Amino acid sequence: MRASIVMEAEGMKSAVRSSFWVVAVAVTAIAGCSLPPGSAEEPRAPATVREVADPDAAREFPAAAAVDYQLGGAYPPPAGVGVVVRDSTAQPAPGVYNICYVNGFQTQPAERELWLRDRRDMILFGDDGLPVVDEEWPDELIVDTSTADKRRRLTEIEDRTIKSCSAAGFDAVEIDNLDSYSRSDGALTAEDNLAFAAELARVAHGAGLLIGQKNAAELSSRAKEQAGFDFAVAEECLQYDECGDYTAVYDDRVIGIEYTDTLAEPPVETCARPDRLKATVIRDRQLVAIGDEGYFYFQC
Repeated sequence: MRASIVMEAEGMKSAVRSSFWVVAVAVTAIAGCSLPPGSAEEPRAPATVREVADPDAAREFPAAAAVDYQLGGAYPPPAGVGVVVRDSTAQPAPGVYNICYVNGFQTQPAERELWLRDRRDMILFGDDGLPVVDEEWPDELIVDTSTADKRRRLTEIEDRTIKSCSAAGFDAVEIDNLDSYSRSDGALTAEDNLAFAAELARVAHGAGLLIGQKNAAELSSRAKEQAGFDFAVAEECLQYDECGDYTAVYDDRVIGIEYTDTLAEPPVETCARPDRLKATVIRDRQLVAIGDEGYFYFQC
């Protein structure tokens, strides 16, 4: 899921599906997941990058803690949440472990024209002469990680964002989306992306931050050993039967996000599944802020 959300959740396809969401929303309300809209956070003062070069010295990742995934807008975390993921442009939430979202392998929709104008040679182009995009997120261009020089220059760009996360007070970064090579029609390889990820991990660790693998379950072992990832963020690993691929490498240092539009059962049944991650949250596909239309949150 990206920080700038462009997809709309799918409509209910049957009366049974519709009834399910009536039950699901009711369960959410009973669980006490709703909070008044708005944020009580105080503006943060300017900060500097932490003087920490050892990832082991960074704040320990709270394995299996309750999580909220807030890429579509920041709001006070629900009661009991210990980990919050927010966009790099947002402020960290006070009193919890904060993970900063960085779109490292694709571009942000708002920066599309900037990349095409000023960084065109770092964008992947197809044989048709058009930039390669993520079909599910067509406003996002796939960056070209195929050469050492391009990876170096891409790292210089992401260096600024990662260090800004550290300066803001985040504890870690998650880098979206390691599996971009699978959408490149063979122009990129897993090795290309792992090499780029290793450079980003070096920057993150140098800034005193842990770094999280985003998706690409099949690369988990190599992502940890070769690139240096410390934890993982997995979207819909229940749907794709991938949760065990992450925990086999990271144990409980994995965050799972499931989305309402692809759930096969009510949230309470999803949370009862023995194969789910301990830190699993169910959210609306657009990840909108509390108080916005379509907001949904259910913590397992």
